[in-house]
Amino acid sequence: MSSVDNSSKPISEPADRKVSDRMRQLAKLLREQAHAYYVLDEPIAEDSAYDSLRSELVALEEAHPKLAEQDSPTKSVGGQVLDKFISVAHDVPMLSLSNVFNAADLADFDRRARARLNTEDSIEYELEYKLDGLAVSLRYEHGKLTQAVTRGDGATGELITSNIKTIRNLPKQIATEAPLLEVRGEVVMPKAGFEKLNREAELEGTKTFANPRNAAAGSLRQLDPGIAASRPLAFYGYSVIQGLPEQLTTQSAALNWLRDLGFSVPDFEVCKSVNPILERYEQIAAERSNLPFEIDGMVIKVNSLTKQEELGFLSREPRWATAFKFPAEQATTRLIGAEWQVGRTGQLTPVGKLEPVLVGGVTVQNVTLHNPGEIERLGVMVGDTVVVERAGDVIPKVVGVLKDLRPADATAIELPKQCPVCASQVVMGEDEALARCSGALICPAQQTAALIHFVSRRAMDIEGLGDRWIESFHAHGLLSSVADIYRLKNHKEQLIGFEKLADKSVENLLGAIEQSKKTALPRLIFGLGIRGVGERTAQLLATEFGELTNLMQASAESLEAIHDIGSITAEFIVEFFASPRNQQVIADLIDLGVHWPKPLAKTDLPLSGQSWVITGSLDAFSRDVAGEKLMALGAKVAGSVSKNTHRLVAGEKAGSKLKKAESLGVTVLSEAEFLAFLAEFDQS
Repeated sequence: MSSVDNSSKPISEPADRKVSDRMRQLAKLLREQAHAYYVLDEPIAEDSAYDSLRSELVALEEAHPKLAEQDSPTKSVGGQVLDKFISVAHDVPMLSLSNVFNAADLADFDRRARARLNTEDSIEYELEYKLDGLAVSLRYEHGKLTQAVTRGDGATGELITSNIKTIRNLPKQIATEAPLLEVRGEVVMPKAGFEKLNREAELEGTKTFANPRNAAAGSLRQLDPGIAASRPLAFYGYSVIQGLPEQLTTQSAALNWLRDLGFSVPDFEVCKSVNPILERYEQIAAERSNLPFEIDGMVIKVNSLTKQEELGFLSREPRWATAFKFPAEQATTRLIGAEWQVGRTGQLTPVGKLEPVLVGGVTVQNVTLHNPGEIERLGVMVGDTVVVERAGDVIPKVVGVLKDLRPADATAIELPKQCPVCASQVVMGEDEALARCSGALICPAQQTAALIHFVSRRAMDIEGLGDRWIESFHAHGLLSSVADIYRLKNHKEQLIGFEKLADKSVENLLGAIEQSKKTALPRLIFGLGIRGVGERTAQLLATEFGELTNLMQASAESLEAIHDIGSITAEFIVEFFASPRNQQVIADLIDLGVHWPKPLAKTDLPLSGQSWVITGSLDAFSRDVAGEKLMALGAKVAGSVSKNTHRLVAGEKAGSKLKKAESLGVTVLSEAEFLAFLAEFDQS
């Protein structure tokens, strides 16, 4: 997260105050977030963002222990007990778990445990899902459930016995000889039940829940047990605090015993050492989306109960257990700068420079700020602590600004008046959030970006002509327009002179360029890089006008008459084809041999008027390619299923769209059936 001074040099008073102020701000914010999460069941931050802030405060407290507050939130557990419930003291405190986030953290945890046990031998660990719900402690007297208490602040919790007794999978009477049994575990709401609960709430116009964890907590913290009874809750036991038979000496044996008594327990397994844990962690991370309930990692516990006792506890967590969290999709860090990049259409995009932070398993240093309008909406400044999000392969972005942590020297992010590449004037239309360089094709950034787009896989698909070569060829004066790509064959000797471009490489490159001359009209239209014209719009234009010359002469009115093309995009298209330079480039492309088969008239296409939907993953080709093939046959490819859907193509792991199609009686084609269908039209 943030940089911390770990040197032995004395800290000057101004630096001391700056660190102290930061720690105080972090503590205040963490308390507010914990109160919203634990007490109000209305989270104001993602768990991973909270963890990120807490990690920063822990690091600062470790580096500057004299500045740490006595009541720091890093030393507390959970939240306060609500006044509306009876407060009950725990016989044994309900502590939180420490967190590890990577292999190095896990190795440190294992090293500390072995050092404290004074052994070099491997430790046996028990692994289990880290369920994302509400922790509770259950008390059974002579086999009968008599008390249920929430974690609360760790020392005392809320009495919720009546609500707990409504949970269907929880045994209310068990066969045990122990006069007193205390079982701790997690109350969760399965994903399917959570989605159904929120759908019903939306229909009734009542409160929806942010996530299954808060839905479970909100259900149990009701004075009316009937509310809890109406919710799809489940209990999973994960430890026995009192009443475990003496002959059971391991955590795994305790869970098996609980299972025999009729309790549900999270899936668990035993590893003979720390080494297999990483492999299992990766497997669990891959399968988590298929689980019926939410998990946010796995819990690692020393399996031996004797060794657990020997290892003991810290103030808020046991030394013998930790939570191995999944890569955070959100984290907090500081925005330390901002730069403006120029795209192929001249649009200026602000890119934030971050203190490096791990998000979604990847170290992130740059983040998109989208446009000036988004900067204004977020209210973000250089120096701010920001919440960064990265999900899957999505480009990281700033989703929030923690203004309570804003430093006094924070500076505004200002739109430049001149293009940072060519110094042309930057223009911004009235009531627009986007800014553009007015330099057009005299701007090198727009030229290279347009060339890169033209050769991309979904446009002219010229293999081997990557970004690096385009930038290099452009810098050496070989490329200025897309038509110049087809003139590269006249510079073969010069190309061979480029580093890492031997005779064979040049032959392959020129062969790929030659092969790309035979294309499809939608690909060429998309490759021209007209503002507002994506792949689907390019397909619509090719289908509607049939010939490129017809499209070049189209009026704004005729373009707006096409479904899904608005007035702004229509103006961009007309403006593009009205440019004499663009007309010349297109004429050059055709003279240089770029050609495409004449498309059928729109009304002659076999799937004209039909709406198709594609879902799931396909083996033969991507969904984008499948969509291209359908649109080439005249079909409209929609993103959602409706009563007007003609067919649904369902690949592997098809989800809600398949269910909706089946409920509406829409014909569903498997991938094999879809390929056979395309074969009838000789589509390859």
